[in-house]
Amino acid sequence: MGLVAGIDFGTSGARCIVIDQESRIRFETSRPFPAYASLDNLAAIWQQSLFFLIRDIPAHLKAEIQRLAIDATSSTVLLCDQRGLPITIPLLYNDDRAKEVLPIVQGIAPADHVVLSATSSLCKLFWFLRHIPHPEDTHFLHQADWLAFLLHRQIGITDYHNALKLGYDVANLAYPDWLLSQPLPVRLPEVKPPGTAIAPVAANLAKRFGLSPDCIVCTGTTDSNAAFLASRASTPGEAVTSLGSTLVVKLLSQTPVNNSSYGIYSHRLGDLWLVGGASNAGGAVLRRYFSDEELELLSEKIDPAVASPLQYYPLLKPGDRFPINDPDLPPRLEPVPDDRIDFLHGILESLARIEAKGYQLLQELGASPLKCVYSAGGGAQNLIWQKIRHRHLGVAMAESQNTEAAYGAALLAKTSLSH
Repeated sequence: MGLVAGIDFGTSGARCIVIDQESRIRFETSRPFPAYASLDNLAAIWQQSLFFLIRDIPAHLKAEIQRLAIDATSSTVLLCDQRGLPITIPLLYNDDRAKEVLPIVQGIAPADHVVLSATSSLCKLFWFLRHIPHPEDTHFLHQADWLAFLLHRQIGITDYHNALKLGYDVANLAYPDWLLSQPLPVRLPEVKPPGTAIAPVAANLAKRFGLSPDCIVCTGTTDSNAAFLASRASTPGEAVTSLGSTLVVKLLSQTPVNNSSYGIYSHRLGDLWLVGGASNAGGAVLRRYFSDEELELLSEKIDPAVASPLQYYPLLKPGDRFPINDPDLPPRLEPVPDDRIDFLHGILESLARIEAKGYQLLQELGASPLKCVYSAGGGAQNLIWQKIRHRHLGVAMAESQNTEAAYGAALLAKTSLSH
């Protein structure tokens, strides 16, 4: 039976995971981006990292890989010529220089659309058009599109997860008329479902790296969606909370929910919808006040069955969007009790309250009822926090089977193999 590979490109490095038909990990490797990485050389570093990861795979496994998919950061984009050579620096997922063209996008996109953000792919496209001279046959690509192109050499193909913030209509599976009516002098990518088989790895690369000439490169996804897929959540009502530096919730729903006021939007997953929101509160606040050792030792002394009376809103700086939409919302971390156990209890309790309010908001706006929550991110290891969260959420709790986005990308490639 053949193997499949998933490759994840994050903010600080890249990872590759190879799995078999039983979804067991057979090999994994990672490559941090070098310290000298900058926007000027980042595309070259991405290419180098991609090729290094493939080289890292043992020869006997590499020859058995039948499918491969790549995930990367959402709304990280660049312009390329018809040969696929970058003609711009990449604009990263959090680059907001396109705020100067946001009024243009506001003038053409429907109200409440996900593209109405300075960091959306569409805003970045309009920024490129304003500032970068571009030849004919210029292609607009997402990071995952370009990396896959380096392997299969079919330029101008994306998936509808990456294309969502470009304005693609994932309900009707087409670019909307309001976008197509614009005189865009660049080629928008052709959009396919995530995990669609595109083409074999180019023959010269297959020979160079020892890949099977029949190894097919598939369309990919975004890094956060790949992490959701890694959890193996698959039915409406199942959700994943990422307990990282910020608190991110994603709920699988039979109906989409979109609300730009709260930063809520929906990715299509086959016939279902992945509805998500993100709070600025999260683990970054914990790390400001507690070391890893303190978190472990003090947590063990908390009784998770007893609610903390402290009503915090743990932010590092003012402002939140979800589940409270208030750009001036002040951090609330007072009073600070003398006992650091009580202080930690108050923060964990408050974060659990924010998480529960987030899922409640998604359901009030029309998402499927919450049935089960998987946990991912560093905070998922804190069993006391898990019990506090369970008290607030009132549904079954489970730890994600795997939290690596590369594993989710591999599952995506495996799905294409079974069709």
